[in-house]
Amino acid sequence: MGEDNARLSHLDASGAANMVDVTDKPATDRTATALGAVVMKAETLDLILSGNAKKGDVIGTARLAGIMAAKRTHELIPLCHPLLLSKVSVDIEPDPALPGLRLSATVRVSGPTGVEMEALTAVSVACLTIYDMAKAVDRGMRIEGIRVVEKAGGRSGHWKAE
Repeated sequence: MGEDNARLSHLDASGAANMVDVTDKPATDRTATALGAVVMKAETLDLILSGNAKKGDVIGTARLAGIMAAKRTHELIPLCHPLLLSKVSVDIEPDPALPGLRLSATVRVSGPTGVEMEALTAVSVACLTIYDMAKAVDRGMRIEGIRVVEKAGGRSGHWKAE
């Protein structure tokens, strides 16, 4: 860790897990973006892009699943705060070089805590939805590279992955 006093914010002095108290933190505009990818056979990507997958519109369904998941992050991750999100976008683009789909989720809020977990949850659930909808034709798909690539707002300011 870079700081001498670095510690896990969700653990108290005795090591017990607790929700961080954000009562006295000012509400600021906060944004986070996360990325991920689903790697699959070229034939699977073609099937998804043609709209002929057995379960229907894979990309549209995954986008909606990601948006819904971001809004419910606090129900899935025990120590996350419920937030009134102002924006959730999930973008899904084909990448024949993988082959597969590249996903990006950006989440915004005006509040006392960041939205990195909401962006990560959106990307993760969108990837899982793609897997679910296409697993009948390609059980070997891989979900890869889920990570936060940018966050802005709050006390720690702007951060962008290298």
